[in-house]
Amino acid sequence: MIFRRVKQFFRALTAKVTPDDGRYLEKHLNTDEQKLFFAMSTIDQNHCLKTAYTIERLVIEDKQGIDREFLIRCALLHDIGRVDGDITLTGKIFAVLVTEFFPKWASNLEIKGNKLIYIYRHHAEIGGRKLQKIGLFREAKIIAKHHLPPSPEDPYELKLLRLADEAN
Repeated sequence: MIFRRVKQFFRALTAKVTPDDGRYLEKHLNTDEQKLFFAMSTIDQNHCLKTAYTIERLVIEDKQGIDREFLIRCALLHDIGRVDGDITLTGKIFAVLVTEFFPKWASNLEIKGNKLIYIYRHHAEIGGRKLQKIGLFREAKIIAKHHLPPSPEDPYELKLLRLADEAN
């Protein structure tokens, strides 16, 4: 757990979106979807791209008839509930540490209106609502649930998205 978070921190420090990443985005996202993607911080954009690249590897290895394009789109858009400026790197570090190590304190902060904790904890649902507004109802359903505890009823695509997200 801690090693994963340290690895994420160092990735965040060097996060960028390359021209090749831009071509990848143009191939998989339409104009409205790209607007949502580019509204995220570079750190979140980079994370979503890495999640999508992981999805591609998982789908190639999996061969269970998965809608590859749908799942790549979900991976690229799964954190759009966090908009650039809502959570800085230091804010995200704070939210992660407080939520994981002091969950009761995090809940109290959220109840008292702490925007940072609220967005960190609810970005999946926020992103789902944004996707519904542009007509991506199927993607919204998966993305809104990607941080909920696993359930036996979860679709296979949601399980793969969680696995790829956790790996990045």
